[in-house]
Amino acid sequence: MPDRQDFSFDGATEMELPPPQHAVAPPADPDVLQYKPPRRLKAVGIGAAAVALVVVAIGVAGRIMAANEVEDWTRDQAVPVVRIVSPAAMHGARTLVLPGGVQAYNNAPIYAQVSGAVQKWFVDIGTPVKAGTLLAQIDPRPYQAALDQARGALARDTANLTNARQDLARYQSLARQNAISSQQLQTQQAAAEADAGLVESDRAAVQAASINLGYTRIVAPFDGVVTSRSVDIGSFVAAGNASSTPLFTVSDQNQLRIYVRVPQNVSAEIAPGVTASFSVPEYPGRTFSATVQASSGAVDPASGSVLVQLLADNKERLLKPGAYAEVSFAMRAGGGVQIPSSALVFRDGGMAVAVVGPDNKVAIRPVRIARDNGTTVDLASGIGPHDRIIDSPPDSLDRGDVVRIAATSPRQRPRRS
Repeated sequence: MPDRQDFSFDGATEMELPPPQHAVAPPADPDVLQYKPPRRLKAVGIGAAAVALVVVAIGVAGRIMAANEVEDWTRDQAVPVVRIVSPAAMHGARTLVLPGGVQAYNNAPIYAQVSGAVQKWFVDIGTPVKAGTLLAQIDPRPYQAALDQARGALARDTANLTNARQDLARYQSLARQNAISSQQLQTQQAAAEADAGLVESDRAAVQAASINLGYTRIVAPFDGVVTSRSVDIGSFVAAGNASSTPLFTVSDQNQLRIYVRVPQNVSAEIAPGVTASFSVPEYPGRTFSATVQASSGAVDPASGSVLVQLLADNKERLLKPGAYAEVSFAMRAGGGVQIPSSALVFRDGGMAVAVVGPDNKVAIRPVRIARDNGTTVDLASGIGPHDRIIDSPPDSLDRGDVVRIAATSPRQRPRRS
């Protein structure tokens, strides 16, 4: 053992200790069960975190962009989208096409003037007839008997009148000789005048019976064509029944009348003597000529039009009464523009048109219509040939509103992720 040295502390003597010596640890044994992470695990974790941050950033950015697109789309949708039409300038002659109805120049539905049984009919539909042509015969025997009776009454009363006048002459001679009283003379004069009245009545009865006998012959009133027949042998016809079907109908088709209703604003240009052309469906591509013969001279308050009658020649018998025709009038050249009728809007001040300015702002312009063509209208004032007109403007559109032209297609609504 090493030597101890004694020392004193506070009067005590102690043994000196040797200085401490450093002990050497024995070598540790390796632990085979302890996990040792790979050296690159930390770098991989950092990379994965970075990728996750990038993915999150991309998602957030996509949502922000989608939200911005939705906001832009909503803002765009708040601006009305309109379709623009350009007015057509009117130059040269204009043509006004109107519907018309074709009618025969003369058309006569023939009814029975006397009652009786039909003995025979002589013409059928489509037969050309002359004035006075016998169409049918009603049994004349009752009317012949009535005529004979009237003639007999006339002969009797005529003889009575002759005797009364002879007696009156004798009475007048006796009155001049004061052989009879004045009262007797006046009585004889009254008797003669009464007999004269009976004779006149009998003559009228004979004339009426003769007329009725003539009515048993149903004849054509003018040259034409038989267009209907509703009578047959043995049929009983009654006189004075206007609601019944006519026995015959005769039409004069050598000339035809065409009736057209002309709008009031152009009625002054369509006067008697104006020539027009027309077409009918059964002859496509072929036109016929007609001349304005007369005008009613009055505006129909229900339609705002004037009835005009035209006359067309039909010697070739190509046209038929009752047909539909499209009549074309050549109008004078005029200024102004033509726009679709759908572009018109009605405001408090009257008819107007919505126009888009250079800054895509709406202006409402009052217009004056020169002619209404149906699908289009001719404007006399208010619109120029270079204006951009809104077709079918919405009712909510007002002056100063900003619009978007339909030609610049709007962006599609984006999908929200």
